[in-house]
Amino acid sequence: MKQSVKHVVGIDLGTTHCALARAPLPLDEGDDSPRPALVPIPQLVSVGAVEARTLLPSFLYVAHESEGPLALPWDAERRFAVGEYARSRGADAPARLVSSAKSWLCHGGIDRRAPHLPQGAPEDVEKLSPVEVSWRYLEHLVEAYAARFEGESLTEQEVVLTVPASFDAAARELTVEAATAAGFEHLTLLEEPQAAVYAWLDAVGEGFRKQLTPGDVLLVVDVGGGTTDFSAIAVLERDGALALERIAVGEHILLGGDNMDLALAHAVKQKLEAQGKTVDRWTLGALTHGARAAKERLLGDEGLTSAPIAVAGKGSQLFGSALRSELTKDEVTTLLVDGFFPLCPSTARPAQRARTALTQLGLPYAQDPAVTRHLAAFLAKQAEAASRLWPDAPTGRLLRPTAVLWNGGVMKAAPVRARVLEALTAWLAEEGAPPPRVLHGGDLDHAVAQGAVAFALARRGKGLRIRGGTARAYYVGIESAMPAVPGMEPPTVALCVAPFGLEEGSAAALPPQELGAVVGEPVRFRFFASTTRRGDAAGAEIDDPERSGIEELAPIEVTLPIHTAEGASTGRREGEVVPVRVAARVTEVGTLLLEAIPLNPRFAEERWKVELSV
Repeated sequence: MKQSVKHVVGIDLGTTHCALARAPLPLDEGDDSPRPALVPIPQLVSVGAVEARTLLPSFLYVAHESEGPLALPWDAERRFAVGEYARSRGADAPARLVSSAKSWLCHGGIDRRAPHLPQGAPEDVEKLSPVEVSWRYLEHLVEAYAARFEGESLTEQEVVLTVPASFDAAARELTVEAATAAGFEHLTLLEEPQAAVYAWLDAVGEGFRKQLTPGDVLLVVDVGGGTTDFSAIAVLERDGALALERIAVGEHILLGGDNMDLALAHAVKQKLEAQGKTVDRWTLGALTHGARAAKERLLGDEGLTSAPIAVAGKGSQLFGSALRSELTKDEVTTLLVDGFFPLCPSTARPAQRARTALTQLGLPYAQDPAVTRHLAAFLAKQAEAASRLWPDAPTGRLLRPTAVLWNGGVMKAAPVRARVLEALTAWLAEEGAPPPRVLHGGDLDHAVAQGAVAFALARRGKGLRIRGGTARAYYVGIESAMPAVPGMEPPTVALCVAPFGLEEGSAAALPPQELGAVVGEPVRFRFFASTTRRGDAAGAEIDDPERSGIEELAPIEVTLPIHTAEGASTGRREGEVVPVRVAARVTEVGTLLLEAIPLNPRFAEERWKVELSV
């Protein structure tokens, strides 16, 4: 067997597509920076046919036993399919198709390790958890990589895996869990908008100096299959050279191509019902997959004016009656642009509607589908984001981007890009600012995977590095000591343990404050975060976190042990409150490590650790 060649590999684990790119290692000091190269991914495209394509659709199809094996070169007996064939089967058998697993992975209202998918499928269909589906996508990439590069293992390479900038701590942790299950040993997470910037830098080379100058604020508008992400990156001059620093990240917005496909499916449903046809929820699911395919064809082919949609009718199986309709390019453009990117004033904010008391279990989509209103809210919320770097910078009601970079499959549509630019230009004109420049040169299908590789190379000095550290300030909840009062919970103070922008590998300088840690019984750590409180230093105490612009994250429930790693008793009692001081740091892989260190330890290494992926 050949010796494994060491590479840096970028993986875009997207909502609708996955992609792989890589570059060789090691690098010597004098080597020119290698370019990220796309890795075609072998996958089943039809029964008995395997092709290698640069995109692996993020769909998993669970076959019926009557279909027989869905063979791959490395597994002749496989009973499920990942990729192109899975996506195409979705229009015929939506109850057996898993899609949007990445969106389910960030659904804090469910147990993301429990089998939920395919949602509402018949009992004979194997149910999978969002974590397991993500693992199977990664497993397919591992197997495909080994098949393509004999003697090389993807899990032994240095891997950068991308996640939305707005992914919460739990979703990031579960992504790492899925990657660990797939066997990855050297893993780093990278925010997708940053990956898009790295890909653009790699594509334009030294030409970036003509497009970005000190004082610029680059807005990354990333609208993908499942999420909408906004990030702002400042262009600085340090020691006579250009430098980039990420200064703002938007909130998590579950809004993207999935919503648009569903809207198109409803438009087709109305056409069919006007013809006297019946469309139940399973047929609507099939229409959604058909609408997705029609949308991609119409937006990808300038000469195409309409695309047919045909799905199995109610009660039909592989053969029988079919429901047929079509989508026109004008319908797709009008619905996507006017429905999801309406022109609105800069003061517009996402609408919040009253919720029904009982609702079906489903993804917590954004209530307002207008991406432009979400963008206006982001720019308003981050209006002061640049003032820390440039105290004399003009301020107003909005953050003022001077350049914009598109990312995500939705932004491939020229009418969508034009509408967002029109809205941005109007808002900036209200502020007396010029319109933003559009940065060109990125590949919206593959930019994230390629940018992940460029990031890994930049960490070795082969390219410009984006600084910024943590995208949020992080806090841990400290319960106040007070007498019991009927109907009143003890107040919680939020202690800042990682200020905004704390770099990976850095420790927070917390004051030597004495706290009490409850050991030997289950306890709950409450964590909080803020994307706007940039002035909170490590050790700052926020008395009323709920009213201070601080969002509470999913709690971590643990039992702090009263035994050594070898199982020996330390002599501490269950429920004992141990005087401790707190230390915190952000590890090299982006994990917030919180340590409670006893003031009077029972042995030299006695301390308790809690990790939160940030």
